[in-house]
Amino acid sequence: MINQFINKAKEDIVLLISFILAIITSFISLPKIEYIDFKVLISLFNLMIVVEAFERLKLLEMISIKILDRFNNERIVSLMLILITFFFSMLVTNDVALITFVPLTLIIARKSSINPLEIIIFQTLAANIGSSLTPMGNPQNLFLYSKYNINLYEFIKIMLPFVLLGLVSLILINFIIPNKKIDFHIEEVEIKDRKRTLIFILLFILVLLSIFNYLDYKIAFVITIFITLILDKTLFKEVDYALLLTFVFFFIFIGNLSHFGIIKNIIERVLNRPKSTYVSSIVLSQFISNVPCAIFLSGFTNNYKELLLGVDIGGMGTLIASLASVISYKFYAENYKAQKKIYLIRFSLYNFSALIMFGIIFWLII
Repeated sequence: MINQFINKAKEDIVLLISFILAIITSFISLPKIEYIDFKVLISLFNLMIVVEAFERLKLLEMISIKILDRFNNERIVSLMLILITFFFSMLVTNDVALITFVPLTLIIARKSSINPLEIIIFQTLAANIGSSLTPMGNPQNLFLYSKYNINLYEFIKIMLPFVLLGLVSLILINFIIPNKKIDFHIEEVEIKDRKRTLIFILLFILVLLSIFNYLDYKIAFVITIFITLILDKTLFKEVDYALLLTFVFFFIFIGNLSHFGIIKNIIERVLNRPKSTYVSSIVLSQFISNVPCAIFLSGFTNNYKELLLGVDIGGMGTLIASLASVISYKFYAENYKAQKKIYLIRFSLYNFSALIMFGIIFWLII
């Protein structure tokens, strides 16, 4: 297990950094178990199990193929792919939406002989924007929702203007895609085990109820473990334990750091104003990605609205600002090796343009 952790840490720089920070600060201040937010960890675990089950059952693919097979215009197909990614990311997280729908885009591109570069970049933007609307849309949202005990109505109220403006922007930017006929056919996907699918859909609803505080998350956890053991034990292997460990190490680091009076006071002074929290979260996300940024800054500010908005807008910009963006890049790079540099240039152009536009608009609103 130690060797597996070392190998994973070599591949995952964020995991490695969080581990080092937790270890170093633990020599100065002894860590405590109460630093760890078990509700966030367990809720993430439950979501990962259910979403992985959906992937194996091909539920999302079946729905999207039924929608896409009705169209034969490149611009309209692109818009459908963007919208599917946008809305599903609200339920199954931005990274899962991209893992599911970017390969579908690549299949359509091969069958119709088009280059999907722009479409995939727009899908990435759609996943990062759409996922912002719900607590379970991405890990930083789930963490902040739990950390500050935000109710669902207030959460959606904070994020809705950004998400609606993002949706309008995606629809408009899609006009860049050529308005031409394309021919493709994707084989339909059938759900072979309807009973299992229904059970996991019901489990997903239970997990959502626990996230929204209508059901104890511990009960949801026990039910998730029980159902997974009965229906498919191999789902446990697919959980992103590296992400869960990253959360644990950052919890320990922030808890330890909160006992360093001088450092704590300096950071709190920087973040004492809403706009400074907002700008700091956007800027820091560009370098360490928005998930660890949310965990780090939350330890030193009560400006949760600005922090939430900042880390979600901060998911645009650099490739690592949202680690979900790396998923799209890897898919495209594997299939279009000669176009990797062009992808990164176009990705940066669209993402930094969106970051500047949204960043300024909501800076003026705050």
